[in-house]
Parts: sequence; structure tokens; C-alpha cells
Amino acid sequence: MQDQEIITELATIIKNIRPTVDTSNVTRDTVLSTDLGLDSLCMLLVALAIETKFEIRFDDSTNFKTVGDATDYIKAKMAEKV
Repeated sequence: MQDQEIITELATIIKNIRPTVDTSNVTRDTVLSTDLGLDSLCMLLVALAIETKFEIRFDDSTNFKTVGDATDYIKAKMAEKV
């Protein structure tokens, strides 16, 4: 799966959780907390949705700042499954 495909899926997940957030310009550099306004509860919901969508499990210490961080983590976890 390519970066842009993952970013598009992440934008969809975020939009489903926070419908009022504009996700039309989400990039690798988009900061989840400040640019998208995701608080800790929203981040938990996003993490759960990512686990379901991509069929991966997060490590306990996983913490993302940007969409790129999440994308890289998802790609690495998907590669482990192969």
C-alpha cells in the first residue's frame, strides 16, 4: 500500500470521527493535534479505527505527532504481517 493510499484512508477515518474537521488537505506533515484538533480521546478512537481498517495492533508506547508518523507505522506493521 502506498503512502497516499494510507493518508487518504487516515483522512477518511479522521473525518468519520470528527466530521467538522477539514481533511481535504491532509498531508504527511499534517500535525494531528494542532492542525486537525485531535485530543487524546479522538486519538484513541483513530487508533482503534486504524487497527480495524489495516488489521494491525499498536504497541503500548505508540505516539504519533503527524500523519506521516502514522503512515510510516502502519506501513511497518503491515510489512511485519507478510
